[in-house]
Amino acid sequence: MVPFVMQVLQAGQHKLIFLELQPEMLSTIARQAGFETRTKDGPRSVQLDLSAPGRMAPLLLFDAADPGNLGWFSRCQFYVDGRTGCIMQTPITLANKRDRSGRAHRTSVRLSIAKELPVTFRLPGKQPLTEQVFYALLLTFLRALTETGVAVCGSGVVQPLAGRTETVGPRN
Repeated sequence: MVPFVMQVLQAGQHKLIFLELQPEMLSTIARQAGFETRTKDGPRSVQLDLSAPGRMAPLLLFDAADPGNLGWFSRCQFYVDGRTGCIMQTPITLANKRDRSGRAHRTSVRLSIAKELPVTFRLPGKQPLTEQVFYALLLTFLRALTETGVAVCGSGVVQPLAGRTETVGPRN
């Protein structure tokens, strides 16, 4: 079984790690974590549209700055830059999926996985990216969305879905 191949590419003086991800393997991992998925394989990234239609509660994507979410923040293992959607120290970017009126779906998100990374890319603890490590990372992240929580740090394009998500200002 070779679902993940890592190649080093040279473009002038730049070296890149090129990941040949297999959409079937990514879909299998998403199903193991309880998600339905649509996968789109592009030349530089793989996009996963994830949804948990049977889930009654929202995905555990919460505002890290709200003191009311402190319990989740202390358990959390993944942090999303709210301005860019980048999941810190991973090759994954997260975005909200929205309905026609612009409101974020509470049980679905979109992930983009970069296939090209700098050759110096390392995961937390300076761990190099390997097949087993990447797939374990993806499964752990997807489970965090449904079990332990993922923190959104800063405001911007990614909107929290769980916990205290109210904005500052007067309420009706």
